[in-house]
Amino acid sequence: MSPAAAGARLEVTALRCERGAAVLFDGIAFAVEAGEALMVLGPNGSGKTSLLRILAGLARPAAGRVTWQGEALRRTQLLYLGHTVPLKDELSVLENLELALAFDGVASDRAELFLALGQVGLLERRDLPARHLSMGQRRRLGLARVRRAARRLWLLDEPTTGLDHAGIALLEASLAEHLEGGGLAVLTSHQALRLPGPVRSFSL
Repeated sequence: MSPAAAGARLEVTALRCERGAAVLFDGIAFAVEAGEALMVLGPNGSGKTSLLRILAGLARPAAGRVTWQGEALRRTQLLYLGHTVPLKDELSVLENLELALAFDGVASDRAELFLALGQVGLLERRDLPARHLSMGQRRRLGLARVRRAARRLWLLDEPTTGLDHAGIALLEASLAEHLEGGGLAVLTSHQALRLPGPVRSFSL
């Protein structure tokens, strides 16, 4: 792990989230270091997705701070994969990946896109319109985006949804590679994942 990777740190301080008149959580505080994964636990409606969306900058907290190495967390330092994978159904698998990566500011030539799809078992379906993909295949396409974008922080909301045993093994291997390279991950999941080293958990 490089010195720069070793210094990566996500810190959440006194975070409060409100939904209308309801308070989902208040006073949340934790830190995640390079090479660590944090599993966010809690019943449905406890605010797990809201927390990830705040970390991703897609929602504002009612109070508190989210920092990356002591400074404001920027979109270019993270990639968020939500509970559903947004795709344009009329576009092909390949076109959707190319469009998503362009949104992330990641340039990819055809060979790199083919490699990314091959890594998640979708290369032979590259010309298939996205409307024909199963939930598990949509998840695999989202994982191809996450892997190719190579952001230091992965925020994954229920990433095992729709995945079969092979898909879950692929997710675990991708996370292991990411963490061993000095990446960080914050995720929610109702299923235990086998990852290198102890997986820390945080309950809402």
